[in-house]
Amino acid sequence: MNPVAVMNTNYGVIELELFTDTMPVTAGNFVTLAEDGFYDGTKFHRVIGDFMIQGGDPQSKDDSLASRWGTGGPGYTIADEHVAGELLTNARGTISMANSGPNSGGSQFFINLVDNSFLDFDKEPLTSKHPVFGRVISGIEVVDQIGGVATQPGDRPTEPVIIESIDIRREQS
Repeated sequence: MNPVAVMNTNYGVIELELFTDTMPVTAGNFVTLAEDGFYDGTKFHRVIGDFMIQGGDPQSKDDSLASRWGTGGPGYTIADEHVAGELLTNARGTISMANSGPNSGGSQFFINLVDNSFLDFDKEPLTSKHPVFGRVISGIEVVDQIGGVATQPGDRPTEPVIIESIDIRREQS
């Protein structure tokens, strides 16, 4: 069974099934970072209503670095994984790797507020850089609430949206 990430935010709890079975590098990286406490205290630094909410930048823990939010990572990158399939489309409620170019993923991710299939790898041109590695299984209303917060220039929420912790739950089969 795939692990579940229990994301505790100041808006409520979001539970995500992580596709370690089909996306072992991307989902496994997220699991490792979460278990290491990497995401604890980070913010959703980019919110675009009717599109997505983005988090995972460690610099977002420090308000004095606000001008650099969205540029931080874990200090390494991972290779892109792309597997075509219904579960791996950028559909509403899926979580994807946020990248700045091919093979540049690290820690930043986004949760799709709507179907964003134009981001899928199997669409022409085959240049998508946002691999899907999980889906919301509980708390979509929390995702929607975050997606509706007021923002300022740069799509930054006017009030902090904080990931307090992420706990990884592994079910025994």
